[in-house]
Amino acid sequence: MTWSETEYVEYLRAERRRYAWLMQRHGELAPAEAWAAALDRYPYEPSDAPYRGLIFHDESWHWAMLAIHGDRYTVERPELAQPSAEYRALE
Repeated sequence: MTWSETEYVEYLRAERRRYAWLMQRHGELAPAEAWAAALDRYPYEPSDAPYRGLIFHDESWHWAMLAIHGDRYTVERPELAQPSAEYRALE
């Protein structure tokens, strides 16, 4: 995907915000810990990075559920296979 720097940064911030929310809500992390986890999961990538934005191929819901519940979350917790309405409302 080709995007401007502004578009990339806005998308990055939105994914960080959603990931941090999920880590608080589902992962029971304190706000500062959740934000640190979001920054770790979604680091800024310079515009010349070869695979810049590849992390965006799945949304923050998926990455947070993997971090919280593990690789089999869709099997062991099928109710979490799709993002919740509350999560969708964040968009």
